[in-house]
Amino acid sequence: MDSNKRPDNMVRITTKELADKFIEEQIALVRRQVGSRKVLLALSGGVDSSVVAALLIRAIGQQLVCVHVNHGLMRKGESEQVVDVFRRQLGANLIYVDAVDRFLDKLAGVSDPEQKRKIIGGEFIRVFEEEARKLTDVEFLAQGTIYPDIVESVGVKAHHNVGGLPPDLHFELVEPVKLLFKDEVRVIGAALGLPDSMVNRQPFPGPGLGVRCTGAITRDRLAALRESDAILREEFDRAGLTKSVWQFFTIVPDYRSTGVRDSKRVFDWPVIIRAVNTRDAMTATVPEIDWAVLKKITDRILSEVPGVCRVLYDLSPKGPATIEWE
Repeated sequence: MDSNKRPDNMVRITTKELADKFIEEQIALVRRQVGSRKVLLALSGGVDSSVVAALLIRAIGQQLVCVHVNHGLMRKGESEQVVDVFRRQLGANLIYVDAVDRFLDKLAGVSDPEQKRKIIGGEFIRVFEEEARKLTDVEFLAQGTIYPDIVESVGVKAHHNVGGLPPDLHFELVEPVKLLFKDEVRVIGAALGLPDSMVNRQPFPGPGLGVRCTGAITRDRLAALRESDAILREEFDRAGLTKSVWQFFTIVPDYRSTGVRDSKRVFDWPVIIRAVNTRDAMTATVPEIDWAVLKKITDRILSEVPGVCRVLYDLSPKGPATIEWE
């Protein structure tokens, strides 16, 4: 039987009881596969890699080596949360790589979205390879591959990087959630005790904020993007919208607009709010957000985020627009 094919009679994991049973089974399988050897995992902080990390920590403890690469394009507090949850709370064997300057220097002056994606993806693979080569006793590579990746991509997720790592590393794969759908992975994560903010993390593009800071990325505009996004998430959470709106974020485009601050003319950036609801991400609608909520978000962004003089709400459905701007 194809080990990458989900059995027709496989019960969907919808309850903690089923999740606990799955976790117990996978722990036994991982221990049988790995033995006393070490496993390497690129821990991005996304749902899939986080759930795999938590599961493997429970199965093999310090035999798992997690590598978290901070490329400077994460949302506010995300890298800090990865370190706090996995190193401090779960006692993970975690290597933290601060590669912010390395990535942003490579991206300086690059405005084409596809070129930005290639730089970010390629540099991530190089950083991860460098860390992997420092470890001489690792024989396995864990991945957060899930079932849609196998069905839709005929392979593994690019951001888990097996496709880009040199073949001479000779890693054997460990993929404990490869037959699960995303909603099942979230149930497993909750059963493993991961925080709700990590388990129910919104879809986040592989290049991170790099495709929401449109055009050539600058550090000051990236900082404005990160802060405005954090305000949006905080106010949506306070308004009870976090679970009713599928995805929401801000964009800071690479152009400026005339404004007035303290009776003086300014030439600052606009911040665009994007919020959508969808079932399959093939089409998307824009929710009607209460005016008082939008006004509070606007007031906070204009008063708390330097270099911003306008806030806009993107009303465009998919299609003709896409969910992301780049």
